[in-house]
Amino acid sequence: MDLALPLLAAGAFFAGVVDAVVGGGGLIQIPLLFSAYPQAAPGTLFGTNKLASVLGTASAAAQYARRLAVPWRAAAPAAIAAAAGSWLGARTVVLFPPSALRPLILVLLTAVAIYTYIRKDFGSIHQRLANPTTEVRRAMLIGAAIGFYDGFFGPGTGSFLIFLFIRFLGMDFLHASVSAKIVNVATNLAAIAVFVSHGEIFWIVAAIMGGCNLLGSRVGTALALRHGAAFVRKAFLFVVGALILRFSVDTFLP
Repeated sequence: MDLALPLLAAGAFFAGVVDAVVGGGGLIQIPLLFSAYPQAAPGTLFGTNKLASVLGTASAAAQYARRLAVPWRAAAPAAIAAAAGSWLGARTVVLFPPSALRPLILVLLTAVAIYTYIRKDFGSIHQRLANPTTEVRRAMLIGAAIGFYDGFFGPGTGSFLIFLFIRFLGMDFLHASVSAKIVNVATNLAAIAVFVSHGEIFWIVAAIMGGCNLLGSRVGTALALRHGAAFVRKAFLFVVGALILRFSVDTFLP
């Protein structure tokens, strides 16, 4: 038996909890996979992570949809654009190292954290855009840009989606979270298609982690729905803070 599997399973469960609330599960799963299999090709580990995450993300989206009115007018076009962007991003990984993006992502995450912390009412009210055409265009632009980032690099995708859906589409944290889950399912499936066709995935590891991630996502979704947007806002700031810490370490102490 692979001695790393119990740790990976526990990490996947916790990642599912965090990801269902506010995104950021890759912050947990990806370092664990690289630590457990340091000799494996990065594409194999990224593909394994995507496969382990997609069931939990889909389950969280379904649970949210049963309790909330999903803003499909924005979520659907964003998901379609994001799938195309994610496929292109995953294909681009071979051209230059994703780590080159770390300084830029660190700056963007810091700006997101400061803006969200200062604006106490940020994400507390769900008020859709009055112009449907503007909403669809903005949703597709957000989906394409973040989808590309997810396929190319990945960490913080859910957090960026939630922030942009609130800032530019007028959603609250709960509706932004369910929309982000729908987009994440699309990006994960597109990236998985690329990774499966271009490299090997650890199928047994992905299956075990996927089951644990699914269980964690059910716990996380229940917490978010029970405690509302204020709870999701606090979790969002915590996850963004953790991402800033990780990117700072990776950037300045590689």
